[in-house]
Amino acid sequence: MNNKQIQKFALRYLEQTGCHIIEKHPAYVTVKLSPEADKRLTNRSYYWSFVERTGAPPETMSFTFVFDPDKLNAEAEAKAKTAAPPPAGGGVQQQQGDAPRVLGPSGQPLAQGESILGRYFGVSAPAAGTFGPGRIPREEVTFGSRRLLQLFDAVRSAGKYVQLFEEPDSSSRGAPPSLGSSGYRSYLCTHVKLELECDMKRDELHSLAVDLTTGELIEQVQDKCSGRKLTPRLPPNVYIARPAVTIAKARTIIEQHVEKMLKRYDHGWAASANERLRDELERVDGYYEETVKALTDEAKQEAEQQWSKRREELEWQFQPRIRVHVVSGGLFHLRSPL
Repeated sequence: MNNKQIQKFALRYLEQTGCHIIEKHPAYVTVKLSPEADKRLTNRSYYWSFVERTGAPPETMSFTFVFDPDKLNAEAEAKAKTAAPPPAGGGVQQQQGDAPRVLGPSGQPLAQGESILGRYFGVSAPAAGTFGPGRIPREEVTFGSRRLLQLFDAVRSAGKYVQLFEEPDSSSRGAPPSLGSSGYRSYLCTHVKLELECDMKRDELHSLAVDLTTGELIEQVQDKCSGRKLTPRLPPNVYIARPAVTIAKARTIIEQHVEKMLKRYDHGWAASANERLRDELERVDGYYEETVKALTDEAKQEAEQQWSKRREELEWQFQPRIRVHVVSGGLFHLRSPL
């Protein structure tokens, strides 16, 4: 992901969770978190348990999330170069009849009540109506950063299971359903991840769904749903047709389909991995067999433990295996069949 993609992802999450955008810049955004986002991102479980127990009004935190540190630093340097040079050592400028004006190191006069420490070192007086300094924490949200990984985890945990309804078209919006209407059709949709692992790895993501009316399995569901407008709320004057297939049965249909799909795969990669494993084990066994013979009893016991541990490591590294798990899933209620 590049900086623009990360920024788009983060802003979408902040907007969806109801956060208040204070300042938006191409390189950063300053935001006041909503209660939902604060609970997921700030790790203040004790504070939120206190709020829930006492019913006190919550006070969420504010952050400045920086998406492009290089651009922000370049802008700061450019501003510093264009600023007027300060007088030697800074100091106090005073004109006749005026109050003294204190200049900072940049040569700019400080506002009334502002200190040099407050402007240049982040030490400022508390904002009105708040406790503690009014300074907003700044964090970088770049690829691989801790904060971005936390956003990924928050989205994954909150959006793993969903229920969505297709919005009706403009012509039928607001009109009651007709007697001959069949209603919305329901689908159990899943994203199934296949991980083929040995000393190498291959991941596959399959988008599968089951029509709960007919029991038909449908592939590439993500592409077929991409053009539909979906909402988490049931639209007015819409009813859902009663499904003939239960969710448990639909899950079984998906599991059976994945099993059949894996049986059709060419598993030559697994045979090659087992052959490499045998070669590695023979090499390790040959080394330790000769080494152990020349050792005393105490040293021999330690060498045998290392030998056993090394074999376990090789089996974990080379042993072929297939992992299957559901990344996300949900019920989709659609106006027309997929």
